[in-house]
Amino acid sequence: MADEKIKGPASYFPSIEKTYGRPIAEWKALVRAGLPAKHMALVAMLKSEHGMGHGHANAVVAHTLAEQGD
Repeated sequence: MADEKIKGPASYFPSIEKTYGRPIAEWKALVRAGLPAKHMALVAMLKSEHGMGHGHANAVVAHTLAEQGD
């Protein structure tokens, strides 16, 4: 269905791209570069090094790790 609303972490992606001016692919690449760090360490990195808010950082990390199968 084309009208189906995006749910979960991906629902944050348009706001993340608009707020921080980088495509999601770049944020995911940063997360993957930080592996094998744990989830919260990766969230902390996005927050401290890139000024991302907690909810946005958590969404990017959760989605990226789910793709990795971790």
